[in-house]
Amino acid sequence: EMNGITYTHRCGPDPEAWKKYWNRIVTTMRSVPGQKFRFDFTPSRGQDAIGWTKCYPGDDTVDIIGMDSYDQPEGISFDQQVKEPYGLQEHVEFAKSHGKAISYPEWGLFRNGDNAEYMRRMLAWMDEHKPLYNTLTDYCPHGVWQCDDNPKASEIYRSVLFGRTDEPTPAPTEPTRPI
Repeated sequence: EMNGITYTHRCGPDPEAWKKYWNRIVTTMRSVPGQKFRFDFTPSRGQDAIGWTKCYPGDDTVDIIGMDSYDQPEGISFDQQVKEPYGLQEHVEFAKSHGKAISYPEWGLFRNGDNAEYMRRMLAWMDEHKPLYNTLTDYCPHGVWQCDDNPKASEIYRSVLFGRTDEPTPAPTEPTRPI
């Protein structure tokens, strides 16, 4: 989320200095013998404080192009999230043009409440575009996505990813002997 204003190590107001910062870190970490690090360039979706493409440090120090994408700002539709400048579509196209895999290191509900349509559409988006990985993050507060405030979106998530039926999932049984 280097394109925002939340962190002191952000890209703005000096993208060139930020790129040097990123490249120095990656170069140093890759110099460790036997390392197998992969570096994920991950802005937040949309314009934020600076267009994230202005922060891109270069193909030689980026392995994955990620995007943190929450259901915000209030009132914005999923189609708008796709089409907005620096949105989901631009993310996919930018990564493709650089020959990089995509990821969604953080995504989830936020300012638009229990939005089952967002959940359905984001899961379909990821099914279509095949990110290397994704992490659903909740704001109820942070936990293991047990927020009771989002039952509709939760049902979509479970049914799409786990093929959940109306039958409750059985509780795991305790082992009968020590492991």
